[in-house]
Amino acid sequence: MKNKVFNSALITLSIFFLLGCENENDFNEVANLVPKTVDQDPTLPSIQINGTQIHAETFGNPNDPMVVFLHGGPGSDYRNALNAKELADDGFYIIFYDQRGSGLSKRHDKNTYSIQLVLDDLTEIIEHYRTSPNQKVFLFGHSWGAMLGAAYVNAYPNRIDGLILAEPGGLNKKLLDEYGETSRKINLFSETTNNLFYIDQFLTGKENQHEILDYKMGVSTSFSYAKGNDEGIEGPSPFWRMGTAVLNSFIDIAENDGFDFTTNLNVYTTKVLFVYGEWNKSYGYSFARKEAMYFRNAQIKEVKGTGHEMIYFKWENVHPIVLFYLNELK
Repeated sequence: MKNKVFNSALITLSIFFLLGCENENDFNEVANLVPKTVDQDPTLPSIQINGTQIHAETFGNPNDPMVVFLHGGPGSDYRNALNAKELADDGFYIIFYDQRGSGLSKRHDKNTYSIQLVLDDLTEIIEHYRTSPNQKVFLFGHSWGAMLGAAYVNAYPNRIDGLILAEPGGLNKKLLDEYGETSRKINLFSETTNNLFYIDQFLTGKENQHEILDYKMGVSTSFSYAKGNDEGIEGPSPFWRMGTAVLNSFIDIAENDGFDFTTNLNVYTTKVLFVYGEWNKSYGYSFARKEAMYFRNAQIKEVKGTGHEMIYFKWENVHPIVLFYLNELK
């Protein structure tokens, strides 16, 4: 039976021939393939920070302790984490934002991104929403977002009052490579992979042709939840739009320059919460422990009945663990 990727490829191919070769550039026009970003659609909630326009929204009382959610990727968005807005009913002010070049936030050229830039963005996000100097600030990161949260605490250990890390892919290059070896390896002969290569024959994009590249990346996400995947991902979860340029930029940075978000973590004395999904064979307690050892004070909790996308599929199991931690530090 043909899967979603193959169907999407056929649709794309049909559009290609219907439009004709002379209209090939129409694929790169706004909203022909993917949703508009905030600079293209003024009805989307957004803020201006650090020289860019960010898709963002908040829930709860602005004077309550702040929880900033950091989505995965790089290049994904916060749509599949919106279950966490329930924390607003628990007495927290929760901020969601699509990181620079991700989701529905404004796109930038691939060569403009850096780790320091997205750390500076997070600083400005906090400053934009903070209502008083005494307001506590917690970071809640998932996957790449958990890596970003650790990177922020590594750089600025005195600014954050608590840190929740849901399966960070690797806090340094060595750990990232180790996790990658056991999680999302591609089977070159699988139907999913063949279908991805098939679509690439008909729809290609240059380095900063964001419409085409983001569409293709969105189609390829089905690989992550293929049957029997090692991360225990149950199926598709919702997203608005992928940010391919920022993803490719950070891949290049990791491969060419390396990274290490652990160099200063021992300075951070506040307890850090690690959570991992029971079904993720690539992560588990052993990998969580390797990452937790960089902190002076860390707690590791397993989330039952789910894998890597625990916040979407099993928020009811994640919520009490996260809430207990936040209330301890509130």
